[in-house]
Amino acid sequence: MDLFEKLIENPGPLGKYSKAAHGYFTFPKLEGEISNRMFFRGKEVIVWSLNNYLGLANHPEVRKTDAEAAKTWGLAAPMGARMMSGNTKYHEELEEELSSFVKKEDTLLLNYGYQGVVSIIDCLVDRKDVVVYDAEAHACIVDGVRLHQGKRFVFPHNDMENLEVQLQRAVKMTKDSGGGILVISEGVFGMAGDIGDLKKIVELKNKYPFRLFVDDAHGFGTMGKTGSGTGEELGVQNEIDLYFSTFAKSMSSIGAFVSGKEQVIEYLRYNTRSQIFAKSMPMPLVIGNLKRLELLKNNPSFKDTLWNIAMTLQKGLTEKGFQIGKTQSPVTPIYLSGTVDEALNLTVDLRENHGIFASIVVYPVVPKDIIMLRLMPTAVHTMEDVNQTITAFEKVSVNLAQGAYSTRELVGQV
Repeated sequence: MDLFEKLIENPGPLGKYSKAAHGYFTFPKLEGEISNRMFFRGKEVIVWSLNNYLGLANHPEVRKTDAEAAKTWGLAAPMGARMMSGNTKYHEELEEELSSFVKKEDTLLLNYGYQGVVSIIDCLVDRKDVVVYDAEAHACIVDGVRLHQGKRFVFPHNDMENLEVQLQRAVKMTKDSGGGILVISEGVFGMAGDIGDLKKIVELKNKYPFRLFVDDAHGFGTMGKTGSGTGEELGVQNEIDLYFSTFAKSMSSIGAFVSGKEQVIEYLRYNTRSQIFAKSMPMPLVIGNLKRLELLKNNPSFKDTLWNIAMTLQKGLTEKGFQIGKTQSPVTPIYLSGTVDEALNLTVDLRENHGIFASIVVYPVVPKDIIMLRLMPTAVHTMEDVNQTITAFEKVSVNLAQGAYSTRELVGQV
């Protein structure tokens, strides 16, 4: 079969819905300044689908710094990969500031979060090593593990008994191969909002010889007394061997970083292929990220406001009888029973008739006949937004229970 014919005939689990979904359910266009309220297809909506946790996307100091940095350096500088010609004192300053904040010896900047995780895993382990990872790990972790040429074992989400079983298998295997063991978990799991059981994982380090890599994309800036992440929140930051986060969530930017022992980070600096063979992070992003980190560190009120909004939203939904799972973070999932068709119609009703824009998740990400709406509170949301949203969910849940969304015809104009 011709390669392109195969792709066209089998467009993938999401691609098969592209003609019906594109522009509305997938690849929607939100317009206006990034905030709690934006415009969708000409209508103002309350937006619960942006990871602008601390509200930094349109903070005046951030916008000013971004504009001045772009004017001063342009997007071309520095030119070339960092190893060859693209290093600057500002890149190193950002690494030093991050190391200090997350209490690690050294830090490596990464151009992107997804690519960064894939590359770190690929760099850390070889065919003699064993990777053990949580079943609900982010797609970037799954893809990184797929590149691994050695053995990999997965344990059910936060199941510490099963993790120990997998570690026993890994220890036995590495005794024969002479390899090592890498355990991968997350700080905050971005879909359901619960926290990785990092305390119990680090306790297992007393029994089994492994290193721990934690992806804390949703915890950095939102968790812990200072906002330095889930490790700080749980009191285990020192036991996390490699701490990773992205700038795309609390920092409202582009890029990522990984922190750990100086010698290990130095190894990654000289062996992570996606950074060695890629252009250095553009200067406006570096300068902008320095400003964002400064604001994050010096303004705990941003995190406090975020949590106030999140807790009020979650408490209000729970009091109205909605199931929000086991979230321990601002991430707020709402679980309803219904088919894919009902999920589509419910989404249309929320957007068109109630002015609520929230991400919707259906099978195969969640079990069949489950609808999950994921709300991402931010520090720029208001109590009015919260109250209007809870009222809207009350109305659509009644419609769902009464079968109003069971038709295959969409309930509104899209």
